[in-house]
Amino acid sequence: QVQLVESGGGLVQAGGSLRLSCAASANIFNIYSMGWYRQAPGKERELVATIFSPGTTNYADSVKGRFTISRGSAKNTVSLQMNSLKPDDTAVYYCNLKSRTYVDFWGQGTQVTVSS
Repeated sequence: QVQLVESGGGLVQAGGSLRLSCAASANIFNIYSMGWYRQAPGKERELVATIFSPGTTNYADSVKGRFTISRGSAKNTVSLQMNSLKPDDTAVYYCNLKSRTYVDFWGQGTQVTVSS
């Protein structure tokens, strides 16, 4: 069973920055992608950003140019640098790992709150 441990998040004013990190207890050779999703109250969970094992990335249109996803040197860690945060970014952010057999694993979630 893969475990994902998230850190970061918190309360920040609009225009500020936060960094989320996630470490996976997974063999790096079994990782297809790692990424971040978010879920705001009353809304469905949505993709924020994904990074695939070769290093290619994918971002939601709403965060392009503001958020940056990266893998750590250990390759089983992923970070999300969030700049120019907006109140609409307020949500619970979840770390995701997709295995090479396309099984999804999730972190426990971390709250990000952006005040106006």
